[in-house]
Amino acid sequence: MTEQQSQAPGGSENRTGGRSRAGRVPEPYLTELAPGAWAFVQPDGGWCLNNAGFVTDGGATLVVDTAATERRARLLRRRIAECGAPAPRTVVNTHHHGDHTYGNGVFAPEAAVIGHAACRREVLAAGHQLHAVWPQVAYGDIRITPPEITYADELTVHVGEFEVRLIHPGVAHTTGDTIVWLPRQRIVFAGDLVFHGGTPFVFMGSLAGSLRAIEVLRSLDAATVVPGHGPVTGPEVYDGVERYLRFVGELARAGRAAGRTPLEVAREADLGGFAGLAESERLVANLHRAYAELAGAAPGAPLDPVTGFREMAALNGGALPACHA
Repeated sequence: MTEQQSQAPGGSENRTGGRSRAGRVPEPYLTELAPGAWAFVQPDGGWCLNNAGFVTDGGATLVVDTAATERRARLLRRRIAECGAPAPRTVVNTHHHGDHTYGNGVFAPEAAVIGHAACRREVLAAGHQLHAVWPQVAYGDIRITPPEITYADELTVHVGEFEVRLIHPGVAHTTGDTIVWLPRQRIVFAGDLVFHGGTPFVFMGSLAGSLRAIEVLRSLDAATVVPGHGPVTGPEVYDGVERYLRFVGELARAGRAAGRTPLEVAREADLGGFAGLAESERLVANLHRAYAELAGAAPGAPLDPVTGFREMAALNGGALPACHA
């Protein structure tokens, strides 16, 4: 894999050197995964700083996910052009969250947007979801643009010589997740089924389903994994995600049996080897999902987002988790 600086060709931004010149987190950068396949990585991978990517054969381009702000989505579009790729005619969304879909309007209507049927429903239902949580962010002109082409279980898209398989693993991170799999290149865009260096988040999906999704990912035998957040990695990342999810399950079973609330359990939990993961406040939201499943709730059954974010804020010292998009 090779990496391209986040500045225009000839730029000298050091992506590992802390804050960018704008005083915020470092700017996104490109990593070439294979000839014609790229990841658009947004440090530091925290809330709303997701990864995207694209594949191109020189005649057509497909984009995987967009970004939380118009500026970042336009930066992705510019990076694609700087690589000599034609303007994208297809966008695939790995799920409905605004950091992965808010920028769809920068590419549509020239590009058709594809996603799972539940992703479309949730994009429409959520609307300007990120605005409600982080109203101070300069999102720009965000036109809610849901997938116009949907699928149920699997769909294959061809981009020249690229075979791009879209796989729904079931309810996991959300109800409408999509795995984007390039079998010939052994590259997988995992969306938020995988966080690398950050805490997994299953509040809007399923704990049990997320464990099953990890097994689906393992079965693909990818050599390169583009997580939803964090640097590009290999399949060894699955082990850490699985261990964390099982840790949440164990905490939930013990806490519920003892009559403790998710927030009480989260406050008292010894994170051990997971203490180094960013966004540790997600533990309480994940426990709410685990408690709901132990009580018999269906995967993806709606939980109260106000409670989830309020208790994450409580676990975060009384402040909402920061969004640096």
